[in-house]
Amino acid sequence: MPIKDKFFNRDISWLSFNHRVLEEAKDTSLPLFERLKFLAIYSNNLDEYYKVRVAEYRDAAQHPEGYPDIPDAGRILEQINTIVGQHWIEFSKVFKGQILPLMQKNGIILHLDEYSDKKEHLAFIERFFQTELIPYCQPVLLNKGTRSFMRDNRLYLAVKLYRKRKKTDKKDKTRRPRYALIKVPTNDHQRFIKLPQVDNQHHFMFLDDALRFGLSDLFPGYNVVGSWGVKIMRNADLGIEDEFWGDLVEKIRKNLKLRKTGTPAALYHDRAIPDDVLKFLMKSFDIKPIELVETGSYQNLHDFFSFPNPFAPALEWQAPTPIKPFELEEAGSMFEAIKRKERILHYPYHSFDYVIQFLREAATDEKVDEIKVTQYRVASNSEVVGALIFAAHNKKKVTVFVEVKARFDEANNLYFARQMEKAGIKIIYSIPGLKVHAKMALAIRRADGIRKRSFAYLSTGNFNEKTARLYADHGFFTCNDAYLDDMESLFRYLEDQSVKPKLNKLLITQINLRRSIMERINHEIDLAKNGKDGYILLKMNGIQNKNLINKLYEASQAGVKVDLIVRGVCCLVPNQEYSKNIRVLRLVDSYLEHARIWVFGNDNNKLMFLSSADWLNRNINRRIETAFPIEQPELRDEILHMLELQLKDNVKVREIDEHLNNVRIKTDDKPLRAQQASYEYLAKLDQMIKEQALTS
Repeated sequence: MPIKDKFFNRDISWLSFNHRVLEEAKDTSLPLFERLKFLAIYSNNLDEYYKVRVAEYRDAAQHPEGYPDIPDAGRILEQINTIVGQHWIEFSKVFKGQILPLMQKNGIILHLDEYSDKKEHLAFIERFFQTELIPYCQPVLLNKGTRSFMRDNRLYLAVKLYRKRKKTDKKDKTRRPRYALIKVPTNDHQRFIKLPQVDNQHHFMFLDDALRFGLSDLFPGYNVVGSWGVKIMRNADLGIEDEFWGDLVEKIRKNLKLRKTGTPAALYHDRAIPDDVLKFLMKSFDIKPIELVETGSYQNLHDFFSFPNPFAPALEWQAPTPIKPFELEEAGSMFEAIKRKERILHYPYHSFDYVIQFLREAATDEKVDEIKVTQYRVASNSEVVGALIFAAHNKKKVTVFVEVKARFDEANNLYFARQMEKAGIKIIYSIPGLKVHAKMALAIRRADGIRKRSFAYLSTGNFNEKTARLYADHGFFTCNDAYLDDMESLFRYLEDQSVKPKLNKLLITQINLRRSIMERINHEIDLAKNGKDGYILLKMNGIQNKNLINKLYEASQAGVKVDLIVRGVCCLVPNQEYSKNIRVLRLVDSYLEHARIWVFGNDNNKLMFLSSADWLNRNINRRIETAFPIEQPELRDEILHMLELQLKDNVKVREIDEHLNNVRIKTDDKPLRAQQASYEYLAKLDQMIKEQALTS
């Protein structure tokens, strides 16, 4: 992109992040199945990207008058598809040139594009096709003028064939090709079929290829020329244009089904597909050239998540056992531990079990009168929800704010909301026009209507015990009344937006967050202008808001040193005159870096905030987010140490340059991998605390 632009395009910058994910699949230091996992993550990320982001560009290109904030949508779409096409070529090279040979070296054979010549395998495939696949096969001949339908994100084979000649046909009669579509029955069978073991090697094949094996049986009377994998990605927008009024929950319930039948956002197709087949598909399914995405032979490669490992747990990355802090174990009670001092947990290095314990303790503590929680994304078998239902059964007053607009979790959130309502829990549903993304819980003790010692939990991540094993986040426990007052005030605001919260500690979007950020950046600018060290360290998933970026540019020009650790979207352009003091790093490793942390130097008296908010436009403008200060020096130092490890990482960290390249850190220093070092640091710290306690 031209450097004259002061901001990277949001969605082009996201492709840079996903390419960094793809790079992890090349890392020869990782176990085989960890590398395969990164191929699956890349594929899954891209699918969601096309369903949401690219779908919006498609609509903007067709109806520019409705999208004044997305100029040049068609040009950007072309750029996106070009970049993605290049990435898919790289994906195929990594998969076929590196992963497959490594699998074979380890005794795992995945047959691609052709069948094994082993008689045991051929007999197995024939039997599997005739007995297991045929009942689920529904081939459809496509005819001009006849509309068929392709389900969202389902695998299909596009088939080219010719009717077999009859004896009565003239020899010089030109035969026209016919086209057909057949769905790969992945809902009924595993994507990878295990073939009989031969020569002490484990053989597998794609379900797609087992279907190809029997195509001639499915189309009697035709000669099959070939088949190619295709799938349609449909717009995932729920299409709720009037979400500022009316029964929003009911609208979401009704519109969820539209995801399966929404307008096409992209047609993924094998790049080897003949032009005539592709053109026929485009005409049959109303696909525009700009909606075409060239891929390899196989679609839905997020299925690599489930590739069978015959040697498990060998060839897999073994996550270290989550730490159970000595002081929390020794206290036996979360409430008692929090009374002694404020606590912070760093997931997934620490166990998430203490959050469940906190809620269960609130459910059984006879002094707890009320529990309040926000819910954005929860696990499919949520222990968090179970603890809240248990509390309701114990006659606690439980209030849960459920954000039903959490994309791709709407159905899950609606389901659990209904279960909680049945248990007597008061459910507050989404606020029209806003998403509530704050992550917080209150356990309120009262006596004679007066609040007594109560307890609070604030986090950068969701109440989700599954993702807490995969996402790097921070959770904060306190009984400080200043936090509790703010949180109670915010919960009242969630029920009634006419009453603005009065805040002591928390920063809340829509109220004081943006102003507070600007004031703190201005303070660093003033320090730098007065000859002192101005410093800002920001860790987030994404940064896009132009006003905040411009303020960082202003800080850079004033001499403030700015370190950014941005995992995903980054619209700030580094290495320019106006950003010469800004360094942008990206950390991609086995855990997904999900935390939001803001540090302001404050003349060597650092101020630190943890937050649910990224600096994307949606977070700043259209969500209720919280940022909360970490004021206890020992907790602040803990987090700072982990941030410093990330700034020094020379194994998994990359520096983002002015062309959105992920540039490897060049150094002669000893290799340092921040996630591994963070676990070792926290384990050593806990051991030291334990030894001190036992010897005192």
